[in-house]
Amino acid sequence: MSLLAPTLEAFFTERLLTQKNASPHTIASYRDCLKQLLAFVQDTTGVVPSTLDFCDLDAPVIGRFLEHLEHDRGLSVQSRNVRLAAIRSLFRFAALRHPEHAALIGRVLAIPAKRGERALISFLVPDEVDALLASPDRSRRVGRRDHALLILAVQTGLRVSELSALRLDDLHLGTGAFVHCLGKGRKERTTPLTKTTVTVMKHYLAERGGDRTDPLFPGPGGTPLGRDAIRRLVQRHARSAASTCPSLLKKKPGPHTLRHTCAMRLLESGTDITTIALWLGHATSRTTEIYLHAHLKLKEQALARTTPPGTRPGRYRPPDRLLEFLSAL
Repeated sequence: MSLLAPTLEAFFTERLLTQKNASPHTIASYRDCLKQLLAFVQDTTGVVPSTLDFCDLDAPVIGRFLEHLEHDRGLSVQSRNVRLAAIRSLFRFAALRHPEHAALIGRVLAIPAKRGERALISFLVPDEVDALLASPDRSRRVGRRDHALLILAVQTGLRVSELSALRLDDLHLGTGAFVHCLGKGRKERTTPLTKTTVTVMKHYLAERGGDRTDPLFPGPGGTPLGRDAIRRLVQRHARSAASTCPSLLKKKPGPHTLRHTCAMRLLESGTDITTIALWLGHATSRTTEIYLHAHLKLKEQALARTTPPGTRPGRYRPPDRLLEFLSAL
């Protein structure tokens, strides 16, 4: 067994699990990335992963792997950079254990993240939200579950992983109703619920039953709906709702679109950006600023407050009513 194999094992057991106490999502993401890397090297060189050494994972090899992810597997630039971050984390750990490979490790760490285009976020307008919420067949039990999930997602802006992890005791429907979740970075937060959402969830819970530790939104086997299942659920109902609201076909909404929709509704209501960041569980308000870029009405309001070129500054005075009448003839 080479030096790479025990270093890779120690990276997960010592660095991620023991020292950093990383979340299961982080560990799973790093695991999947490094499995892809080792499989790529085996496919291109024929070397078995357990016999790989650091010299087999130099900067050119990592570069070819990143190109493979983009061109052959169709990953976005953002996803490519996530994989690179996992590889960098492994090599920073390896630098402490194997200084004899410092030059090779330094060249890998020098690989830059790739810049990509940032598209405007997609969100739903009120008519599209109404059409989506009306799509589930509420004469059926599964339709009532889907309707409850959709209205909770739109109103709270929970991430798909947070929706999947909800338990019955995370929902508090008494005075000051709220939903509790453990979000990204293991940050706990509570989100208030509107009267409409409380009414829907009360009817859903009365039918749902079960112990307080049971999943709030179970699948056919009683286990929580996974992220892929929730994504397919949203997409299915969006396609159905497109028969009455064709604009949904162009937006192709998924679970994160509902999160964006919640943020935009808060912004349109006059909620400040810091409060929206707390609502969504963002680490900083800088992440939330993407909604300012997407909000066309805010830009139009700013434009309306500016002085057109060639005009004299001063306080606006309305024209004489008689002159205004004659001008309008």
